[in-house]
Amino acid sequence: MRLEGDIRIPSGCAIAAIISKEGKGIRGDVITNAMKPMHDRSNGLGGGFAAYGIYPEYKDFYALHFFFNNRDTRKTTESFLKERFEIVRAEQIPTRQVKSITDVPMIWRYFVAPLKSMMNHLQLDEKTYVARTVMEINNNIKNAYVFSSGKNMGAFKAVGFPEDVGKFYRLEEYEGYSWTAHGRYPTNTPGWWGGAHPFTLLDYSIVHNGEISSYDSNRRFIEMFGYNCNLQTDTEVITYIFDYLIRRQGLSLEEAANVVAAPFWQTIDSKPKKEREKLTYLRTAFSNLLVTGPFSIVLGFDRGLMALNDRLKLRSMVVGEKDDKVIIGSEEVAIRMMEPDAENIYAPAGGEPVIVKLNDDVQI
Repeated sequence: MRLEGDIRIPSGCAIAAIISKEGKGIRGDVITNAMKPMHDRSNGLGGGFAAYGIYPEYKDFYALHFFFNNRDTRKTTESFLKERFEIVRAEQIPTRQVKSITDVPMIWRYFVAPLKSMMNHLQLDEKTYVARTVMEINNNIKNAYVFSSGKNMGAFKAVGFPEDVGKFYRLEEYEGYSWTAHGRYPTNTPGWWGGAHPFTLLDYSIVHNGEISSYDSNRRFIEMFGYNCNLQTDTEVITYIFDYLIRRQGLSLEEAANVVAAPFWQTIDSKPKKEREKLTYLRTAFSNLLVTGPFSIVLGFDRGLMALNDRLKLRSMVVGEKDDKVIIGSEEVAIRMMEPDAENIYAPAGGEPVIVKLNDDVQI
């Protein structure tokens, strides 16, 4: 009989991230290798990565990454895209055969520019137009899923352990200034290709360790504004919450963090008047977007990263630095794999956002 303590029971899922504030290229195998020592935090039902700065030659175009179940679905989707975008390049995403990665769908990417005539007709700005198109495809075209839709970035995910997923997608052939990674240990939702992390919309991407007990409340609120949660996992809603708060409501990253991981009322009451009034407004105006339950997340976005724990810090996350790099991981060992001589390693407090951006003079 095996006793408690003889079996390692990790606190679910593995996350990691790295960014060069000077915009230097980081190869994909750096983040892939960081996931290896956290292997036991996953169970092989999902792994994935998001990378920023990997498509410099197409940086002005949206990179749409797709899963298709069959050729007919791909043709239908391409016809749909041609009505709404100029397609400047379409191709299969390069992969290699990995024994543990099975039931592989068709994986394609399209570099596209929205048709201005269609945007003008619908009276939509560019990002809203693209976001609505992604939602329409995922809702209405059976067996087609857009799993990445930003500029000069891309998500790569599958059913498998993250180190195998990185090998499958040949990530050592990519260089980006920022990477996030996830190893999944699903508990309440199925393991399938679309349900692996990261979850993305436009340039926002989320990797998440934990469980959202407020999911139904969050989902019902966000779906009133045109978002649809249809990828069979609670994490998807966090991506849409940040898109809604930052892109559509104009909140800063700090303000969005104070909605998602809002301070307790007693903490708010202890703040100086101006800060207290601001935090009270955020907690009251966006009360349905407070995310409860244990979580640690990394939000990737154009030119930066934000790491955030729940208010009680019920999931582990540590941050370190080395030269111009900031490195994040569920465990220090992941940081050491990326930067063996990392310094200033610390665990952020619950609800304390760690925001890292490219230096202002960096041109990407």
